[in-house]
Amino acid sequence: MNASSQIVLKYTAFAIVSTALNLSFQFLSLLVYGGFGKLIIAMFCGTLAGLVCKYVLDKKFIFYHKPESKSQDAKKFMAYTLTGGATTLVFWGTEIGFDYYFDGAAAKYIGAVIGLSIGYVSKYFLDKTYVFSEAPQ
Repeated sequence: MNASSQIVLKYTAFAIVSTALNLSFQFLSLLVYGGFGKLIIAMFCGTLAGLVCKYVLDKKFIFYHKPESKSQDAKKFMAYTLTGGATTLVFWGTEIGFDYYFDGAAAKYIGAVIGLSIGYVSKYFLDKTYVFSEAPQ
């Protein structure tokens, strides 16, 4: 198996882990809070959990970045978060759209998986170009 195939497999596995964590946090959030804005709050909680998990995995096992200091790591995390802004809008928009247009409790989760899948593919290229550009290619 060549290096590109290994990256694709690892990135896909990490995206699945992060998606599962994201959806788990959403589910738990919805169990705890059912008031106004419950879906937005749940998506925020899930996004935060998935973001931290995915950053650690991508940094160590996809881009092999070893920060020289906590300050440098914080800057990378901020850049990583910023590249996720547009992809998060795709994910949130898809999840909200599915929740609005389709009946059933599972609709929002189906939308989330679709939106996260689109977002993660885009995010890899953004991170490779703008966040971890010094990483071995």
